[in-house]
Amino acid sequence: MGSLPHVVEDCFGLLKLYSDGSISRNPEIPSATPLLNDASVLYKDFLFDSKENLHLRLYKPTSSTAHAKLPILFYFHGGGFCFGSRSFPHFHNLSIRLAAAFNMLVIAPDHRLAPENRLPAAVDDACQALKWLQGQAMHGNDEDMDTLLTGVDFDRVFVLGDSSGGNLAHHLAVRFKAGSIELAPVRVRGYVLLAPFFGGIVRTRSEEERPCEAFWNLEMYERFWRLSIPAGSTLDHPLVNPFGPSGQNLAEVPLDPILVVVGGGEILRDRVEDYAARLKHLGKKTEFVEFEGQQHGFLTDHPFSEVAEKVIQRIRDFILENSN
Repeated sequence: MGSLPHVVEDCFGLLKLYSDGSISRNPEIPSATPLLNDASVLYKDFLFDSKENLHLRLYKPTSSTAHAKLPILFYFHGGGFCFGSRSFPHFHNLSIRLAAAFNMLVIAPDHRLAPENRLPAAVDDACQALKWLQGQAMHGNDEDMDTLLTGVDFDRVFVLGDSSGGNLAHHLAVRFKAGSIELAPVRVRGYVLLAPFFGGIVRTRSEEERPCEAFWNLEMYERFWRLSIPAGSTLDHPLVNPFGPSGQNLAEVPLDPILVVVGGGEILRDRVEDYAARLKHLGKKTEFVEFEGQQHGFLTDHPFSEVAEKVIQRIRDFILENSN
């Protein structure tokens, strides 16, 4: 008799990949974070991809008026492409925080998760979410949807991605290019990448010298990549390492403005800085902001902290600078 399947990858005991390719996933992700229900923001879930049964959540400030159109902010959550949902308390709470702080309609889409659906599935789903908004701008007809989308400005859309969501934001920027003509009448004005989750075969100095944070460590990151990249690929796949040896030449790709944010205490710090520097070298409108001593997820985990207020102010400035 053959041997029984054994675990080859284990993520926190919540996700296990077995030697025969089977997967077990705990449907309940424990969280000590209380769910924030702020009366200043209305929210509701909608289906945006019936084929993949994917939903998104709209967050609209109750203080919005008909006199000024609300800009729109897409928020793509983190989770190493293997975990995450709009309903996770810390992602939900950050969406409420962003909607209230920026007075914007926040759209928080889900995407298919790896390893059941390896990359580029999440990228495809992120593209579909933006195209969903285009469909609503052109011929939305759902009464509940119309209520939440009333008084929004489809010409002032921004994309914010955190960790693996920041990786998605990069690929959206490249896919839709400056002006996002393919999405008309939706117009993306800029992208915010919060500690984007990139990787590569050659480790950076911060990955070598700081392989552990208070919670995250390099081995966890590499496990996420093993579970999420296309079968047979390496960490230099373009979806992992956009400036790697097989990455797309972005010199001739026009890009909308990009704000790149990272914590100074992050494992990813040097890789993220290098990403921003390479964009700048290519003449792309890119700003790199580092928050000294902060570790991965500092905004998502503590959205009302003093440093979170500084991050939000910098993002607010970026939105204002690129709204016209």
